[in-house]
Amino acid sequence: MKARLLVFLAVLSLMVAGYSQAAHADAKCATKDCHAKLLDNKYVHGPVGAYECETCHTVVGNHKFKLAAEGADLCYQCHDKKNTMANVHGPVASGDCTGCHSPHSSPYKFQLLDEGQKLCFRCHEDNKTNQKFVHGPVAAGDCIACHDPHTSPNKFQLIAPGNELCFTCHADKKAEFAAGKFIHPPVADRCTNCHSAHGTPYKYQLLASVPELCFGCHKDKREQISKVKVQHKPVLEDGSCINCHTPHITNFAPQLKAPGADLCLMCHNKQIGSVSNIKAWLDANPDKHGPVRNGDCQSCHNPHGADNYRILIDYFPPEFYAPYSTDKYALCFDCHNKDIAIDEFTTTLTGFRNGDKNMHFVHVNKSPKGRTCRACHEVHAGKQGKHIREKVPFGKLSYPIRFTKTPNGGSCIVGCHVERGYDRVTPVQNR
Repeated sequence: MKARLLVFLAVLSLMVAGYSQAAHADAKCATKDCHAKLLDNKYVHGPVGAYECETCHTVVGNHKFKLAAEGADLCYQCHDKKNTMANVHGPVASGDCTGCHSPHSSPYKFQLLDEGQKLCFRCHEDNKTNQKFVHGPVAAGDCIACHDPHTSPNKFQLIAPGNELCFTCHADKKAEFAAGKFIHPPVADRCTNCHSAHGTPYKYQLLASVPELCFGCHKDKREQISKVKVQHKPVLEDGSCINCHTPHITNFAPQLKAPGADLCLMCHNKQIGSVSNIKAWLDANPDKHGPVRNGDCQSCHNPHGADNYRILIDYFPPEFYAPYSTDKYALCFDCHNKDIAIDEFTTTLTGFRNGDKNMHFVHVNKSPKGRTCRACHEVHAGKQGKHIREKVPFGKLSYPIRFTKTPNGGSCIVGCHVERGYDRVTPVQNR
């Protein structure tokens, strides 16, 4: 009987021992007694969820473990290498995958240690979201809309090079740039020459306010605009440079919003101070001055400002009467013969002559009362030939001019004198 009892106890002991070994084999690390929280998060690392702890940890003793490999080498046993391109994110380059990812579980996708840009700002300074104007992806906390968090062939781990990155969202600009004839050089180089990719105090994330941003390259314009005696109003108003220029692309050099006179007439289609409605005047007067006919306002006016009356590029007397000198008519003589009023008699300098008597000399070359060109000619356009004025301005008064052209000359009736004629072939004997 005693022998049977001993055999039973021996068998029972073996059974208990076998059960104990089986229980140990089925034991999980993430139990209520051990690593209970490893499965509590929304996103769980694959091996952890499959209870394959020994994929990463190797048992070296009683509840003692070591990693199966060090740093990123452990991750690369399963994951593709993330350090293969020219530009590698710092933590990736140092093999510190757990600088961003939890190896077990996390409330955040990809087992990230924090949400969105909060993770980035654990290392990077948070000086990008507190600006007045913030780039959309930055405002949304979506750093990886532009940056690859691991590696990239592009600087700063950008997901695409240069402007191609911007065009992934700004497709309208890509189409616009492809269609235009003249692209602003900084734009062709890279958008970030003018715009911050993150945020600035200035609208459109510009790096500075306009015109200061423009003056960063166009230093000559800064100096000119600051020193001129007569300033052009659009240069000083809100918008400044971009009132006339497009900062990206255009069909009109130099980056103008419209060609030549069309641009000027976008503003000069109404009375502006003492300046009349130029568009209405041009529409009503068909005999146009050459530069106006060619749409070239800049032949006479400097759109950025000048030292002369009416922002003229060269001097012209603003008065009705002015003592004559060639220098006073520098503006006109940029195109017209500068000797036109020098000689009293000529057969070549001008067609405005009675025989060989130079009628320009008669009218203009006087001291002190030389009549300026605009005493007789409209500077923009007129209804009579040679854009002769319909009225001569004289202080608060104006006198009508009736000009009649003939094959070899013409005649003129004006408040200044009775009717007088001139003929290049047969001189007229005027009273």
